[in-house]
Amino acid sequence: MAQAQVATEVRQSQVRRAAIASTIGTAIEWYDYFLYGTAAALVFPKLFFPNSDPFIGQLQSFATMFLGFVARPIGAAIFGHYGDRLGRKATLIITLLLMGLSSAAMGILPTYASIGTWAGVILIILRILQGIGVGGEWGGSVLLSMEWGQHNRRGLMGSWPQLGVPLGLLFSSLFMSIFIAISGSGFNTWGWRIPFLLSLVLVFIGLFIRLRVMETPHFQEVVKKQKVVKVPVLEVIKSHPKEIILSALVRMAEQAPFYLFITFILSYGSTVMHYNKGFLTNAVSAAAVLSLFTVPFAGYLSDRIGRRRIYAIGAVLVLLYAYPYFSLVNTGVAALAFIAIVISLIPHDLLYGPQAALIAENFPSHLRYSGASLGYQLASVIAGGPAPMIATWLMQKYGTSSAISAYIVFNAVVTLIALAFLKGRPEDEIVREYQSAERTIQA
Repeated sequence: MAQAQVATEVRQSQVRRAAIASTIGTAIEWYDYFLYGTAAALVFPKLFFPNSDPFIGQLQSFATMFLGFVARPIGAAIFGHYGDRLGRKATLIITLLLMGLSSAAMGILPTYASIGTWAGVILIILRILQGIGVGGEWGGSVLLSMEWGQHNRRGLMGSWPQLGVPLGLLFSSLFMSIFIAISGSGFNTWGWRIPFLLSLVLVFIGLFIRLRVMETPHFQEVVKKQKVVKVPVLEVIKSHPKEIILSALVRMAEQAPFYLFITFILSYGSTVMHYNKGFLTNAVSAAAVLSLFTVPFAGYLSDRIGRRRIYAIGAVLVLLYAYPYFSLVNTGVAALAFIAIVISLIPHDLLYGPQAALIAENFPSHLRYSGASLGYQLASVIAGGPAPMIATWLMQKYGTSSAISAYIVFNAVVTLIALAFLKGRPEDEIVREYQSAERTIQA
């Protein structure tokens, strides 16, 4: 009885630490990632591509942002390999350092006025390193939380790391708003740099928290049973190609609209609708605050009434909101635009909350880091990455936001089709894995 009590206390302590470490670590990485998106919309076109006309400069800026998305599957493959061979914890420490140091370097990067085209080249390199880091981060963070949790709370435990997105978005938008106000006319020269430099402080906080978490019992069980494979990435591609592809497609309704709602809107709102930049970043910050509640609630609901059901509801709501969103923004009334931006993330959160569990439970423990990471990050190339560029091109070609709304509808339809084919592993198999991991904890 004493041994069982000690095991229970250790389990409860590690569950809390894993959830906190996953959430805070992911928040730091997404803070860095979203800073780039905000800067790409507001300042990078003028600082790094000043010789282009505004439309081309904006496309070039969003193109550098897209390169980070292209790099994310590469990061998923690299760190998925090591996450399935060496463990979740060690891999997550490396991804945090890579992401934080790359972002801090952007804060001291000379602009085109100082070193010419090399400024854009170095910016691209740093953005690619960012993408590799965040590409390896998601899978490990989700598994660190899920694999310490109980099988009947997979949706909720998987949703905690997902909170890193609204937290990162909140702090990146908030800090940008603060330094827009503080620096005033100096924002384009020094004000935008400070939030990037603050990444170093956040990295040290994240490292301290993550170093206190033990390796997950699921990975310990994989090692004990000698199920570690030599090249996990190749093995999961060979054995689960359908699940990887469907995992990417099922994210279309979540990821593409998300980057329109938080990044493209900054460019569209300030240049087309002439809203104040600070007003737009404040609206995005308010949306992120709301997501702090709706993301875990959606994860909780998915454990109660089913992940697929909640996910389908979210995709349908994204489809239905596509046209009203731009209709409200296009009124030119600040209050209506604010409401449109704030509530835009509710349909997204119904997808994002249960998404980690929905994807991860398609793969067995010994291939889960690689499989879940690849499926999740491939969507970056086909959905999130090109979305702001596609929206910018659609607006330029058709001169109306209705074309962008149609693009959102298309993504929602793809998600619903992919969801119908993504069946997942049998529940009894997943439960047995958790029961086996529970015996590892007891031992």
